[in-house]
Amino acid sequence: MKKASNISTGPQGFSLAEVLAALVIAAMVLVTVLGIYSRAESVAATITRRLDSSRLPSEVLQRIAEDLDRIIASDAYTKVNINNKFEKGFPTARLAITKTIVDTKNKAKVFERITWQTSYDYDTDCLVLYRHRISEVGLLEDKLLDEERESWEQSLFVPICDGITFFKVQAVKGGEPIDKWSGSMPPGIELTISFAEPFKTLENTWDVFDEQKFTRTVAIDRTRKIKFKIAPKEQKEPEDDLTKRAEETKGAEETKRAQETKRAGETKRAEETGRMRNLTERLETRGKK
Repeated sequence: MKKASNISTGPQGFSLAEVLAALVIAAMVLVTVLGIYSRAESVAATITRRLDSSRLPSEVLQRIAEDLDRIIASDAYTKVNINNKFEKGFPTARLAITKTIVDTKNKAKVFERITWQTSYDYDTDCLVLYRHRISEVGLLEDKLLDEERESWEQSLFVPICDGITFFKVQAVKGGEPIDKWSGSMPPGIELTISFAEPFKTLENTWDVFDEQKFTRTVAIDRTRKIKFKIAPKEQKEPEDDLTKRAEETKGAEETKRAQETKRAGETKRAEETGRMRNLTERLETRGKK
């Protein structure tokens, strides 16, 4: 009888060593890909966080600047009140812009008053920014809100945002910031806000690093009255005067040329007389010799 052959003619499978090597290589590739993805996601999250951290302060400052641009005019009926203080150690501020008008009975009424102020919130342990708007002449359109409030809602302060750690409003006059202002509009208003993590100061108050503060200066009176001086209109001279002036100018030029010609002739004659005199003196000198 023939012995059975140990050689298999069917397809051969992977050995255990080959399978383990393939799994190790696949795991290494997967770990590398996941590391790259995690790093890219971290960088994207950092960029998004930075953009979001600067977007909210810019939007808040833009809202306040829009109110200042809209309500303030160069007249004596607009007043600005600015106050700064510390509440629970946090710098807080209050900005009130009031515009009044005079009715038919010669009585002053508040046409519009907008107040921006921050207050300490015990729940978040930070400041909350509020906006208050009121008018004694009736409801006015407010683009900041989606829908116009009722009359009883005008006395309420609307929260705009929370998480604020630094808020200051200063009047700018002569290039110097002023913490308190009451009266007519200053040349400019400086707004500073921050949502960064605060630190304790030596005065037992909270403060934020300068590079983490967002500041915007709003010019109040960006246009000034420029007095234009109109030059007097030149009067056209009559044609007779122009002709007379041209003739006088022509006569003066001819007289000047004649005088120059006469002067040149006199100079020439003087030179000839001088030469004749010198020649006569020479001849007399030779005759004596």
